[in-house]
Amino acid sequence: MTKLKGVFPVLITPMKEDEQVDYEGLKSNIEHFINKGAAGIAVTGSTGEFVSLTTEERYKVVEVAVEQVAGRVPVIAGTAAERTADAIAHTQQAEKAGADASLLINSYYAHPKEHEIYEHFKAVAESVKFPIMIYNNPFVSGVDISAETLLAVARDVDNITHIKESSGDIGKARDIARQGKDFIKVFCGSEDLALESALVGATGWISVSANIVPEETKEMYEAAEAGNMDRAWELYDKLLPLGKFLEGSGKYVQIVKRAMELQGLAGGPCRRPRLGLTEEEEATLKELLQSFEVVKN
Repeated sequence: MTKLKGVFPVLITPMKEDEQVDYEGLKSNIEHFINKGAAGIAVTGSTGEFVSLTTEERYKVVEVAVEQVAGRVPVIAGTAAERTADAIAHTQQAEKAGADASLLINSYYAHPKEHEIYEHFKAVAESVKFPIMIYNNPFVSGVDISAETLLAVARDVDNITHIKESSGDIGKARDIARQGKDFIKVFCGSEDLALESALVGATGWISVSANIVPEETKEMYEAAEAGNMDRAWELYDKLLPLGKFLEGSGKYVQIVKRAMELQGLAGGPCRRPRLGLTEEEEATLKELLQSFEVVKN
């Protein structure tokens, strides 16, 4: 199985002004991230507006990404769906398309119970052979999956190999990393707990910030891994205002799309009901970007 490790930007799905998917823009963005040294990429995740895409668009985004990457870095495909049967279909498509792993959240409307979540993940994982990264994000799904359930399903299903932990509970990341060290790896899924997660045993970061400042996120994580904590904290202190803006704004997709545009990359509008940034949000973003010297005044 492909080794998943390091910082993976979770890509937007760029769009044209008519809100149609900009596949050529997606290709050029992927080249940008590979050139910046990304450990891998993730597509059709929350930042990729997967709930606003048609099934056909989701499948094509995965196919285009795999073809463009051409094996140079791992590709993780978000394959979430409300129904287990649909999640199975999306995950099987991603495997067939050549993705290296699936990113899978639980049902995000039904608010399933722990045993239902276990069975959902088990059924999807057992329908494929490639690695599954479970995604725990109570802010999106309405359910904070217990460490016990996450560890149990990972222990019982061989190809559930990673957990993206986005609950904001650093103790949960610690417990999973320590108790599951022989069969599961933790990826950070929070923009404002990245270094803390690395310190308690996370081996990677599915990062929204890495769309905007891929080099700084990569260097921070690698400095922590190398034990150069002074440099890691220096970079993290610089990254945190951006991470907190992304986490607290409720507009992380819009922020990333606009940040991409301000750097000459493919962004475009979001699909409604998401609307663009306010003047105040735009000003905050530009100020943050100027602190990284990504764009000039």
